[in-house]
Amino acid sequence: MTCRIGELRNKEVVNVKDGSRLGFISDIELDTDTAALTAIVVYGRLRLLGLLGREPDAVIPWQDIQLIGGDTVLVMWRQPPPAKQPGLLQRIWEKLGL
Repeated sequence: MTCRIGELRNKEVVNVKDGSRLGFISDIELDTDTAALTAIVVYGRLRLLGLLGREPDAVIPWQDIQLIGGDTVLVMWRQPPPAKQPGLLQRIWEKLGL
């Protein structure tokens, strides 16, 4: 099966570890030295219609892709734990230097 990069954007990504739908392929990463596809990128979901930003992007290495089908890409991907961001009060204390 051959597939163009533009056609990849229409494919939904599903994690076979837990059956979760990660979203649609938004971008890819290429190694320019070897011209090899190294990862696919799924943009994070919007928070509150985009007013609160978006969740982190999912960068899925090529090794984790199990199957590319007609409509779906199956991946065996373990989501990294979220980085803990300081809360509002913590950021205020840091800005005040306390």
